[in-house]
Amino acid sequence: MSYAIGPRLDLRQSQSLVMTPQLRQAIKLLQFSNLEAAAFVEEELERNPLLERDESGDTGGPERPAPDQVVLPGPGPADAAEAAVSEVLPSESPLEALDYAETYDPGGAGDGAMMGRGGSAAFDDDERSIDDYAAPAGTLREHLAEQLRLSFHDPAERLIGASMIALLEPSGRLSVDTAALAAALGADPALVASVRERMLRFDPTGMFARDLKECLAVQLAEKNRLDPAMQALLDNLELLARRDLKRLMAVCGVDAADLTDMIAEIRRLDPKPGASFDATPPQPVVPDVLMRADPEGGWVLELNPETMPRVLVNQGFSAKALTRASREDRTFLNEKLQTANWLVKSLQQRAQTILKVASEIVRQQDAFFRLGVGHLRPLILRDIAAAVEMHESTVSRVTAHKYIATPRGIFELKYFFTTAIAGTSGESHSAEAVRHRIKGMVDSERPDEILSDDAIVAVLRREGVDIARRTVAKYREALRIPSSVQRKREKAMPA
Repeated sequence: MSYAIGPRLDLRQSQSLVMTPQLRQAIKLLQFSNLEAAAFVEEELERNPLLERDESGDTGGPERPAPDQVVLPGPGPADAAEAAVSEVLPSESPLEALDYAETYDPGGAGDGAMMGRGGSAAFDDDERSIDDYAAPAGTLREHLAEQLRLSFHDPAERLIGASMIALLEPSGRLSVDTAALAAALGADPALVASVRERMLRFDPTGMFARDLKECLAVQLAEKNRLDPAMQALLDNLELLARRDLKRLMAVCGVDAADLTDMIAEIRRLDPKPGASFDATPPQPVVPDVLMRADPEGGWVLELNPETMPRVLVNQGFSAKALTRASREDRTFLNEKLQTANWLVKSLQQRAQTILKVASEIVRQQDAFFRLGVGHLRPLILRDIAAAVEMHESTVSRVTAHKYIATPRGIFELKYFFTTAIAGTSGESHSAEAVRHRIKGMVDSERPDEILSDDAIVAVLRREGVDIARRTVAKYREALRIPSSVQRKREKAMPA
């Protein structure tokens, strides 16, 4: 046997997916939240001279269906619903203003079943309140500094107080040791302690305390409620956390009625007086999709125009610039023109995909929107992907960080995807619906009939849910519901 050694030339064919920069951009845009997408578009507007923001506004009138709207038919036979579905795609060029259309006309009702978007020049719909025009409140440190100037006249005391304000924690605690602070300032420790004692009564009361016990004690002393029994209760806060009422009554030397009043007094105090002063108001979630009930039955879905960037390509400028540009400038302009066209197309595809996926989610979770969370269906990405003929990864990107405003509130699209729990009769139940049922049972239990995890399992199985005890325990912990022993102690304590 002989082997030939030498160079060879072979031809092979193979397929591969090449991630071009444009494809990466389209994938990124699909996964972006509305804030991230808006920031990305702003960067492109600054970077690309051929792009400009579309400020023309809506062109559709009441006679024309809103181009980014979907009307879903109400519940009915599946064949009739499928026969009623029709899609109307935008006739505008992708280089024009971004308008998107996908219309479901139930029963051939025609365009009259949909309502266009409009505005009003009157002030009747102005949702702003007088609070929106109020001057912003001062910060906690500004509030404390003003009290410091009014309470202390000695420069040394003011310096010590200002140092304490600077070292204050967001909760209002001052964990720095008095001796360490005195050594750092070169001051007498007794003077530092005296300044802190006076600042404990600053508004809000309890600031500059070293721990929770001292913070509550100062507030109780301010109300003249710090008697020996209350002091004993503060010395045994760990027993209060465990709801060990019998030991607390023995330690404080009071009966059940007095202990109940003392605990109610503790609950009315502020354990972190500094936390609420500078609390930043939560930023409202701006939904990507708006949903409302259709007067004809079913649901109307439309893209939120405030979250959809609207850009277009300045074709006139690009044509003039290309005729007078040099070879290098022409190369640059062609590259920017290609990038601009691709961005407009990607934004249009992103909007249409979001609307398509959201409409399918609403269609499959129709019972939830009509009857509540107890009727949430088990749903996975594969179900939506098969219905809209997309890959699961695409559906995952579309539903990430996207929100829909519904008559039941604002939900992330990911909320509607829940695992299935088998039923005793062969049907399946949504895990979120089961968690909601567990919470409802715990909220409605009586103090003398606390449900254990085994009892919850028995109730759920009688209702047709085949669930294990460890699953109930896992859901209960996820809902931050304490154990049955802890709940029995809590509910035995009067509110």
